[in-house]
Amino acid sequence: MTVITFGTFDILHYGHIRILKRAREMGDRLVVGVSSDTLNERKKGRKPVYSQEERLAILTAIRYVDEVFVEESLELKRDYILQHKADKLVMGNDWAGKFDEFNDVCEVIYLERTPSISTTSIIEVVKGIPENL
Repeated sequence: MTVITFGTFDILHYGHIRILKRAREMGDRLVVGVSSDTLNERKKGRKPVYSQEERLAILTAIRYVDEVFVEESLELKRDYILQHKADKLVMGNDWAGKFDEFNDVCEVIYLERTPSISTTSIIEVVKGIPENL
């Protein structure tokens, strides 16, 4: 059974690892679509800290991940699911309801996010640290 998930996975943190581990436990294979730099800029209005190539390399090194690919467009999500023959789409519950349209091609599961951690919050903390430390 193939599980697929998507994300930017910038500034990898414990919440990312938890969602990847839980997603992998739901199947025999975990495929991860990593948002391209361009897609991330459109979604979030900023470039990722790590380049798309660096993020692909990081995710490839994680034992829960069997395959990674670049997600170029949100509009192609159905195509990615079909292309990778995914049985389940797993996303964080901050996306709850947004991918229900794919229930006709796979089971859609929203996992509870790890409380009190996000890439955005980490970036904001780091921005507040004086450079001369």
